[in-house]
Amino acid sequence: MDISSSNLNSGLGIRKDKFLEVPQIVWGLNNQKIAFARACLTARTLNRTLLMPSLSASLFYKEVDLLKPISLDKVFQFDKFNSLCTGFVKLGRYSDLLNRTGVFELHKGSGRKWTIERDLDQLRQHTEDPIDGYEVIRIVGKNPFLWHDHWPVKDYAKVFECLVLVDEITKEADKVVTKIREKVMELRSNTEPVQDGANSEGSTLQLVPYVAVHMRIEIDWMIHCKKLEQRLNISQICSSKEEIIERVGNIVGLNTPTVVYLAVADSLLEDSSILNGWKEGLLPLEKKKLGVDGIYKKYPYLIQSAIDYEVCLRADVFVGNSFSTFSSLIALERTQKMIKMGVTSSCGMHVRWPSYAYNILGELKGPRRWMTNMSDSSLQAISYGSNDISC
Repeated sequence: MDISSSNLNSGLGIRKDKFLEVPQIVWGLNNQKIAFARACLTARTLNRTLLMPSLSASLFYKEVDLLKPISLDKVFQFDKFNSLCTGFVKLGRYSDLLNRTGVFELHKGSGRKWTIERDLDQLRQHTEDPIDGYEVIRIVGKNPFLWHDHWPVKDYAKVFECLVLVDEITKEADKVVTKIREKVMELRSNTEPVQDGANSEGSTLQLVPYVAVHMRIEIDWMIHCKKLEQRLNISQICSSKEEIIERVGNIVGLNTPTVVYLAVADSLLEDSSILNGWKEGLLPLEKKKLGVDGIYKKYPYLIQSAIDYEVCLRADVFVGNSFSTFSSLIALERTQKMIKMGVTSSCGMHVRWPSYAYNILGELKGPRRWMTNMSDSSLQAISYGSNDISC
């Protein structure tokens, strides 16, 4: 059985009268996106429509009762998702249910004895009668992020492509990006003659390049990554503030002067030292220094993270940590952009949407070029990090 296309009626697409229900999706924005995609692919395997799950607006790792559910369609466009993913996966609403049968509860196994083979076998069993006759299969147990992974990167990438932010969030990201580009133009107007017809309201602003850095140096991250380095016996996970600043400054061919937007945790907004020590021609700004923190404060954690993700995704140059899920999904989307432009490798060449991993040393003491391996057989490297980043 081909797990990537199992139980699909040839030419008929995903069944609209059979549904899969999954637990509330939790943790960070990109952990939630991965969990959602895994739920979609599980539903695809069962040839069922996925009932729209709840995401989590807040960020609590252990206090489950403090998690604030938020409907997925408050973050991503429901109809757009189904339109873009037609024939591949499908989202449904609870109002679609006819309640003609009871609900069958599928209990996910756990522990070391619950192997990937046993998990796959369980899924196969639930594609057959009498279980397949139930209108709804409800998966009970852990967060979908922790389920076994049976699908290739390209299947996940297809689901991610279908996730389009709602207009309200996109417009907020537009405001932040516009502010960054205006700052770049301001910088350059002091060092370069203004070209005829250039103005911040016109198309010129859309062409103004900036750099985005996902800076992971907060205390809880440093504790986590030090433990991870010890467990994996590698030394390319943690990066100090000084190392990040030095390596970004050594990127070959940066178009300066420009702004370096720092996507950082709120706990670092009061740390002015992250703005010091940058190479001449690079102006570092985080949301508070940029004057856009008021935009973020209107929203819960999940929406704030979605805005920052979009700002980093649109940057001309992105630099992140290859053991961060946030950075890894941005690198994946940017890799897709390049592939669509006909670029199959960014290694050692000038490309339009370069990404870099500052935790791995690259050429001339800069960060390593980063392009997602779209032929990977699972999402392991993206979900949990890797120092094998294709370049």
